[in-house]
Amino acid sequence: MTSNNKPSREKAEAAVRVLLQWTGDDPDRDGLIDTPARVVRAYEEYFSGYDDDPVKILGRSFDETDGYDEVVVLKDIPFASHCEHHIAPILGKVHIAYLPKSRVVGISKLARLVESFGRRLQIQEKMTAQIANTLNEVLDPIGVAVVIEAAHECMTTRGIDKPGVNMVTSTMLGAFRDDPSTRREFMAIIGNPKNGHYG
Repeated sequence: MTSNNKPSREKAEAAVRVLLQWTGDDPDRDGLIDTPARVVRAYEEYFSGYDDDPVKILGRSFDETDGYDEVVVLKDIPFASHCEHHIAPILGKVHIAYLPKSRVVGISKLARLVESFGRRLQIQEKMTAQIANTLNEVLDPIGVAVVIEAAHECMTTRGIDKPGVNMVTSTMLGAFRDDPSTRREFMAIIGNPKNGHYG
C-alpha cells in the first residue's frame, strides 16, 4: 500500500475499537478508552521498516581494508517481527557473515538492515533471503551467509501451542554455498557447527 492509500489515524483507531468490541469487551471502559491510540502508535513502531530503504542503509561502505580478506561475522543480533499470517510476534536472533571482495560496511548498518526487514509483516524464510540478497547486491562480496533462529508466537501461544520451539532458516550465497570449509567456519563461529548443513 502506498502512502497515498494509507488510511488515516482516525480510521486505524476506529478499526481497533471494532476489534475490541469483537472480543466482547467495552472499548469505552476506563482501561480501554486510550487503547486504540496506543495500538496505532505501537503499530507505527512495529512496522516502521516499511519506511526504510534497505539499500540506502548499506549505501555507505568502505574500501580501506588494508587487504582484509577473511570472513566478517556479526552474530546474535536480536530482532522482533510479526508474522504476516496472524500478526503474532516473531522473536529471535540473526547471524550475518560476508566475505569481502573489496568493500566492508559498518557493523551498525548490519543491525539496521535486520531492523528494517524485521519491522514489517514477515515470514522468517523471506526475511532471511531479503537480508542476504540485499547484502549481496550492495556489497558484491565473495559470499554472504544469514542464519535466523526465532520463536513464533503464532505457534507457541495459539494453534498447536508448543512453547520452547525455535525455527532455524538460512541463506548461503557465493563462497558460503560453494565452499564447505567457509560454511563450516561460519557455523563454528555462531555456535552451530552441524557440519555446515544449513542452506
